[in-house]
Amino acid sequence: MYFRIPYITMYPVLRSGFKNVKNRKNSKYKEKKMDNKIKQLRKGIFELIILGVLQDESHYGYSLIKEIIGDTDFSINEGTIYPILSRLSREGLISYDWVESPQGPPRKYYHLTQEGKVTFETLKKEFDNLVALVNGIQSRPGKNIKELPEKKIVMAPGDMVTGH
Repeated sequence: MYFRIPYITMYPVLRSGFKNVKNRKNSKYKEKKMDNKIKQLRKGIFELIILGVLQDESHYGYSLIKEIIGDTDFSINEGTIYPILSRLSREGLISYDWVESPQGPPRKYYHLTQEGKVTFETLKKEFDNLVALVNGIQSRPGKNIKELPEKKIVMAPGDMVTGH
């Protein structure tokens, strides 16, 4: 008489090894997902940053990158900046002039249009509100749901309660 012994019970070390492989795959998936979220967040903010930098003075692509990153360890590649500049130009928020360069071919110097200035001010106010909201979440009293006061629901005569 033969009995089938499940593979998993025969090799408990392998069983736990398989779980670790699965966890590593999940971990890499989560890292990749987080990287994508960070990229999307940055792309949205770069438009605001570019408009802000161009508010003060004109820049060509590379000088714009240098102005944005300054002395930080942050890195931005040209493949990120130039599509944003093209889109902002198509939308009429920035314009450019070709300027001869003593060090090579002519350069496109970008500057803000009047519509770009208005857009920057509007977006900056909204951004400041969002930053205050995010910062406020961390400093709110009663973050724990148990600490929240109970709210009473008051219904006026004639209000209907429906089960959905």
